[in-house]
Amino acid sequence: MPKRVDHPARRSEIAEALVRVAGRRGLHAVGMRDVAAEAGVSLRLVQYYFETKEKLLLYGLEHLTGKFGERLAARVKAAGDGPGPRRTVEALLMTALPTDEESRTFHHLYTSYAVLAVTDRTLAAQPFIRAPDAAEGVVTGILREAQANGLLQTGVDAQLAAAGLLAMSAGLGTSILVGQRGPESASAILQDQLDRIFRPADTAG
Repeated sequence: MPKRVDHPARRSEIAEALVRVAGRRGLHAVGMRDVAAEAGVSLRLVQYYFETKEKLLLYGLEHLTGKFGERLAARVKAAGDGPGPRRTVEALLMTALPTDEESRTFHHLYTSYAVLAVTDRTLAAQPFIRAPDAAEGVVTGILREAQANGLLQTGVDAQLAAAGLLAMSAGLGTSILVGQRGPESASAILQDQLDRIFRPADTAG
């Protein structure tokens, strides 16, 4: 009996190879042949699964986004059962910072996708371009619920605060990536901003 091929697993293996080689060389410099060599498979096999480099890049982006979701879920879980709104928002922001090899690769490649989308209409039309809007909606919802429970400082606009936090996190991530500051400094800046949004635990409620 012929061996059954796990196609989703094979696609994921190729996507992981894309992430590794793009993390070393930059997304713009990666070709399908490079990915095939990194994955230890033939170019024909990569073309069989993805047909074009464009489709490979799009799948690679979906793969990256899924990995980010896994990291975020793990960080929220590590915060304990039923983490409060501040710890949930903090987990989301800290997960996005490039503090280890995996998160550095994620930030590097995600930023590279955004830059390529400026001149690539197909990439620009993809849902990931609207991902920041989705994240802003999630954080805004968390902040509004916290506000209803008396957990935010007086006068905070939940939507503006959410947009500011995410923009700050993205900018800090880039500053870490280029060596302008370290993860500890970036974390301290985010904590300071959260202090300006959330009331101290002993005065909330």
